[in-house]
Amino acid sequence: MDMPHTGIEVRRPRVRSASFRALEKASRAEGYWMLTRLLAGWRDGSNRVSRRGEAVYGGFYGDELVGVCGLNVDPYIQGKREGRVRHLYVAAPFRRHGTGRTLVRSAIVTARDHFPALNVRATDEAFPFYEKLGFMRIEGEEFMTHRMEFQPLRRRPPLGKGHE
Repeated sequence: MDMPHTGIEVRRPRVRSASFRALEKASRAEGYWMLTRLLAGWRDGSNRVSRRGEAVYGGFYGDELVGVCGLNVDPYIQGKREGRVRHLYVAAPFRRHGTGRTLVRSAIVTARDHFPALNVRATDEAFPFYEKLGFMRIEGEEFMTHRMEFQPLRRRPPLGKGHE
């Protein structure tokens, strides 16, 4: 992989594609299993990323898939419908060049329209990454280290007679 010198294009990856499998293989070689779990959930139907507000984002450098970020309904929050950033992985040569930030920002934009909050469970070394994106650190939660709350969207009242 060449080092990125231009922007990353975000689009929906095909989970069953050869490029996705190649990125998943690279992640496993580094000891990361998030893409393996994403593929397993896709294959067995337990996580098709198909509920309202859910998405998988791919970061593409040209035609090469170099990063993935998932947005799911948070399975760890009972009784509420909140979003969760999941399965974030960026190929090693593309880290610290904005790829992960671009992918998570795409998830944030979607999440604002569908969820009152967006949660994440991050490793200690990823705390600054999420905090720079606006996530607030949460203490004492087993399945969440950071959270971003959204202001409710204000709906405009319909234009009525005399307000046209």
